[in-house]
Amino acid sequence: MSEGTLAALDIGGTKIAAALADHDGTVLSRGRVPTPAGGGDAVLAAASALLAGLAGPGGLAGRGVRAVGVGAPGVIDPATGHVVSATDVLPGWAGTPVRETLAELTGLPVAVVNDVRAMAYGEARAGAGTGFHRVLHVSVGTGVGGALTTGGDLDHGAHGTAGELAHLLVPERGPVPCGCGRRDHLEAVASGPAIAATGDARRAGALLGRALAGLVAVLDPDAVVIGGGVAQIGPPYLDAVAAAFRDEALPPLRATPIVPARLGTDAPLVGAALLAASAPPAGSAR
Repeated sequence: MSEGTLAALDIGGTKIAAALADHDGTVLSRGRVPTPAGGGDAVLAAASALLAGLAGPGGLAGRGVRAVGVGAPGVIDPATGHVVSATDVLPGWAGTPVRETLAELTGLPVAVVNDVRAMAYGEARAGAGTGFHRVLHVSVGTGVGGALTTGGDLDHGAHGTAGELAHLLVPERGPVPCGCGRRDHLEAVASGPAIAATGDARRAGALLGRALAGLVAVLDPDAVVIGGGVAQIGPPYLDAVAAAFRDEALPPLRATPIVPARLGTDAPLVGAALLAASAPPAGSAR
């Protein structure tokens, strides 16, 4: 499917964002609502209602919307759209059949991936990752997430966690727990809440840079793209990431570009919209 309007959802622990987009990912309209309590059914009902509100009186069909793409928290099985596992950031989310439920609510084909993978797909196809073949994408905000793209396509790995870096061990305890509860993980020292607790963005950036040096040695990407709310801090943070990376990386890898994401907070919506174009027909199995 190469033409027409696509719908996108970015589901988070505190808000649900939605957009209608052109076939190339250009956002035409957007909206957001708070994420309701009550588990997966309540969240998806609110998401469907948000999309319907964006579409207007004629509904999604009346706007010519052909499919829905979703970026959602947790480990997502991209083949089924089920949430395999999730932290308590979104209570009652684990096990939710996102694709199946939204297809029933909207009557449209639905594609579902993890929210950081949606961001990565957007950046790979229409943002800072364009022009690079193999990219490690990093998102630093309330949590720390990662994803891999190759040739503009997502590399999910064997269990849907390729590129994930939140749970990398670090040599110190963080001021806040990782989403899994431990304090010796990268998320506990480099996330937005960790920076808020210590007031030291440079230290957090340096710890992320050290972790990236190891990841780049393993994955050997053409570039690293860093997005998320924390990246908006700008040079004090990103310079610390780059400096620590250069200090720790193997000599042949020190020139690996580390670039800021280009699409900002729209990245997950752009990625979800572009993924919608490959959504399987409603009711089908992959």
